[in-house]
Amino acid sequence: MVEDLELKNSSPAQVAEAADKPKESVQDILSAGEAEVKIRKAKHSKNISHGVCSILATFNNTKICFTDLQGNVVSWSSSGKCNFRGSRKSTAYAAQVVMQEAGRVAISHGFKEVDVRVKGPGMGRDAAIRALQSLGLAVTTIMDTTPVPHNGCRPRKRRRI
Repeated sequence: MVEDLELKNSSPAQVAEAADKPKESVQDILSAGEAEVKIRKAKHSKNISHGVCSILATFNNTKICFTDLQGNVVSWSSSGKCNFRGSRKSTAYAAQVVMQEAGRVAISHGFKEVDVRVKGPGMGRDAAIRALQSLGLAVTTIMDTTPVPHNGCRPRKRRRI
């Protein structure tokens, strides 16, 4: 430290005087503006503060996509991209990991508020939303956009086991 180097070449009276002097705390330094907390931004940051998070949770996979309000994709991730294979892709833990990966990239582009759109019946629905809130993003709305037929097309024949 700089103070230690200065005290080596000083008299004993100066050393005693320096020991009595109170040292600055971290809060004093931060409030004075001498040291700022650095937030790591993406290289080509888009500076988007409000966007949409689409969660597709099927029985076999979980896909997450962050877009701006016009629909341009900012970040995305899926269970397969996060090295989950087979039956592990459809778990709630896989959805949590997928959301953390896609959310970190979105936050680095400036995201602060998110509208959430959830589609599908999979296990990753709730886990993904919880992981999104734990990242620190403000969730403004949660909308279920699962397609539901209004007796349109004839469904497939019933599965017999």
